[in-house]
Amino acid sequence: MITLYHGSNVSIANIDLARCNPYKDFGRAFYLTIEKNQAMDVALARVDIFGGEPVINAYRFNEQLLTEGALSFKSFDGYTEEWGNFVYQHRDETIVPPYMHTYDVVYGPIANDRVGLQIRNYRLGNIDKKEFLRRLHFMKGITFQYAFCTVRAIEKLLPYEC
Repeated sequence: MITLYHGSNVSIANIDLARCNPYKDFGRAFYLTIEKNQAMDVALARVDIFGGEPVINAYRFNEQLLTEGALSFKSFDGYTEEWGNFVYQHRDETIVPPYMHTYDVVYGPIANDRVGLQIRNYRLGNIDKKEFLRRLHFMKGITFQYAFCTVRAIEKLLPYEC
């Protein structure tokens, strides 16, 4: 079992995918990290935008569900071209309805917060694919995230007091 964290400005008793933004790195999902400090950074950013107090929501998760095939799983080990294409498809807000894959859980690096600008630059031909991928790298160094993309996956998250 691993502990995963979600930073917010509210305590989350029930995870509702309908409240999640569909134009995120891996699509509409509930995003978590194994890094408590990273979750706190997200919580503080949410407080700056929406007010309230920082809250770290913690969950226990059995990783064997991913390796044994109980949940469909996609993993990106780094800033690869495949990862960049995946992020591009999900972050491109000109695609309506939003593009959505069929994985229960996706794991991979966090993209730079200025993804929208980079997508526009790439679409307009201002930068090539190699430069697009370079600019997607998260400014604070490589940091990984889990995206729980289906109700089936979310049901496997066990609330945890940390």
